[in-house]
Amino acid sequence: MRPAERTDLTAISAFAESLAELATPIALKYFRQRLAVETKADSSPVTIADREIELAIRDRIRERFPEHGLFGEEHGFEDAGADKIWVIDPIDGTKSFISGMPTFGTLIAYLEGGTPLVGVVDHPALSERWVGRAGAQTLHNGQPCRTSGRKSLPDSILFATTPDIFVGEDNDKFEAASRAAALRRFGGDCYAYALLASGHIDVVIEAQLQPYDYLSLVPVIEGAGGVITDWSGNSLSLNSDGRVAAAATPALHDEVLLKLR
Repeated sequence: MRPAERTDLTAISAFAESLAELATPIALKYFRQRLAVETKADSSPVTIADREIELAIRDRIRERFPEHGLFGEEHGFEDAGADKIWVIDPIDGTKSFISGMPTFGTLIAYLEGGTPLVGVVDHPALSERWVGRAGAQTLHNGQPCRTSGRKSLPDSILFATTPDIFVGEDNDKFEAASRAAALRRFGGDCYAYALLASGHIDVVIEAQLQPYDYLSLVPVIEGAGGVITDWSGNSLSLNSDGRVAAAATPALHDEVLLKLR
């Protein structure tokens, strides 16, 4: 029996970056323009930019890797049973996008066997891109980046996109964790995780996320020396419950999880 062919993650990473480059001009064409905003069944907003970007990315992936599966926020699953799957969020932070805030991003993840191996976090309006690849150092605009190395929650800067995502007992847990930090801030969407990877902040806690919101973040955070899991410390997957905790170091992550359990 021939051994399974090893995936060239360097080539996959380069292709993922080309997908981000495909998305950038589309996003910028519509950014800070008057757009029709629709409300989806889950009450989240969507625009022509979200849909156009995702369709362009899907077409490019189908052309290059027709055997791969696809999962995107706007158009769902194709070939969900495939071992190799691309997960796409065309505009993470649509609420920021339609508000003129430049922190929205395009998120692209590549998974094998359910494990995210490549992640791209691209911010078209800021000309910043973070790329993570399993076994390699995370890059920010082509240069290696690392988390802050902070180990104590009372010394940390903690972010969440909005307090509105924490409900009931989750809110109590978030309050316990965030009030223990030196500073807590809200906003940023996926940009907060990018700031964590570059050492500017130390903790991100979120809830009610979907796989396309968090899977691309895993290689980026881990490749920068950080830790990202669900609130129970389990690895993030397509089936995670949407509660995410990311931190600069294992010690800090453990401290955060103690507050969230």
